[in-house]
Amino acid sequence: MDISKLGEFGLIDHLMDGYELKNPSSEHGAGDDCAVLNHSNRRVLVTTDMLMEGVHFDLTYISLELLGYKAAMVNISDIFAMNGKPEQMTVSIALSKKFSVENLEDFYKGLHRACDKWNIDIVGGDTSSSLTGLAISITCIGSADKDEIVYRSGAKETDLICVSGDLGAAYMGLQILEREKAVFYQTKTDNDFQPDFAGKEYLLERQLKPEARGDILEALRSYGIQPTAMIDISDGLSSELLHICKQSKCGCRIYEKNLPIDYQTAVTAEEFSMNVTTCAMNGGEDYELLFTVPIGDLQKIEQIEGVKMIGYITKPELGAQLITRDNQEFEIKAQGWQHEI
Repeated sequence: MDISKLGEFGLIDHLMDGYELKNPSSEHGAGDDCAVLNHSNRRVLVTTDMLMEGVHFDLTYISLELLGYKAAMVNISDIFAMNGKPEQMTVSIALSKKFSVENLEDFYKGLHRACDKWNIDIVGGDTSSSLTGLAISITCIGSADKDEIVYRSGAKETDLICVSGDLGAAYMGLQILEREKAVFYQTKTDNDFQPDFAGKEYLLERQLKPEARGDILEALRSYGIQPTAMIDISDGLSSELLHICKQSKCGCRIYEKNLPIDYQTAVTAEEFSMNVTTCAMNGGEDYELLFTVPIGDLQKIEQIEGVKMIGYITKPELGAQLITRDNQEFEIKAQGWQHEI
């Protein structure tokens, strides 16, 4: 169906038809000039991300349903990185005439899947036309008690540095997709072209379908642990470590041997003649949680599945250092994603 047959408001009504609000703080959703939220005495957390076709995603290899899922998850991850509970979301999109109503239904199917997983209400947004492709802007709203919010600025000397999951997989997934895209365009006259993804399913999923790590927050709470500083890994471990060090006015020591790296990531890095540690430190888009905890929580941290202690916080004058397997020290520099204008 052509979008013009529905019009802007008809399209919104169509995409939101049958969608019910789930959170008590969502007093009124889409349908008025503003959504109405009631967070009582809790602190409100707000984050916004913009995704541009050709910059942040490529429709050659990501479906609109997966794009909707990923667009939602990267925003949800920001709320979790503050130790908050995501509750509402607004979605704004600008699209060209090449997109149909069915395309937007697929995109919203992915959005709903991601939001339903964490009990989030879509309460509004905007649509517009675009002459340059698809643009997506999502705002996620959450809440947290004042004393439970975790900032980047709370790390203290001797705190342990921990990370969830594994690192570098999303970056290697991107390398595979870009390689197969190049082969496709070189052989596009061949209608029988099949991409070579065998054995790389985990890497592709990490790139195309990231998961916000609310489960790690639940595990930390179950052990009575509140991080002293926290950030999600969107631009690469190196970049996020330096954010914490800058905001907390501290240094850090990270051990190469402790970096959690999946077997597929290591094998694929070798295939591409890449250094796997460089991929883990600078790859980005892992959307894992990087956080610090008091040294007294070490035994608790060791019991949490999916969390690895990778180093510790030091005095600021010691700088940010990576300790290699042969005990050499290298200054950590941000080499991941740069937001260029």
